[in-house]
Amino acid sequence: MSMYKHIRKLWKKPKVNMPDLWRERLLKWRREPSTIRIERPTRIDKARSLGYKAKQGFLIVRQRVPRGGHFRGSYLGGRRSKHQRKVMILGKNYQQIAEERANKKYPNCEVLNSYWVAKDGIYFWYEIILIDKAHPVIAKDNDINWITAKQHKRRVYRGLTSAARKSRGLRRKGKGAEKIRPSLRAKGRKGTN
Repeated sequence: MSMYKHIRKLWKKPKVNMPDLWRERLLKWRREPSTIRIERPTRIDKARSLGYKAKQGFLIVRQRVPRGGHFRGSYLGGRRSKHQRKVMILGKNYQQIAEERANKKYPNCEVLNSYWVAKDGIYFWYEIILIDKAHPVIAKDNDINWITAKQHKRRVYRGLTSAARKSRGLRRKGKGAEKIRPSLRAKGRKGTN
């Protein structure tokens, strides 16, 4: 077994496998600002599988997102009971929101990908891999210099990252996925996610 497989195994159930470390981390992270740049990834196996390299031009940002608030609250009174249902007002997942907020803090960078790190009763934490597209090391690296092209500009806000594509319903394949592309609203708004 490689080192990354062992690390991945620990992260399957982090509360069980590393309870003291987990508690200490969450206590520390709650006191930190919501967007913080960190030296190295917390989950090196996940970061490496998503394209992270330990070289100049790659940034790791831990982003905290508050849980809840995706539904419009019900009315207090004066309406038919039929119309008092809760309506979902936000079609984005928490990971996409975290990516957008991190990119807002670092506007000269592009979001490559992100992954889940922790959650508690109030917050989710994600680590976002950002790339400084003006860095000469990135321009020379043939594996990642595609992100410097103009069609990838502000890709996180256009729903082109992995988390955003998932919330747009573009991960589905096979029977029932014919109406999904190019978007959920295309083809008579028949796409559902």
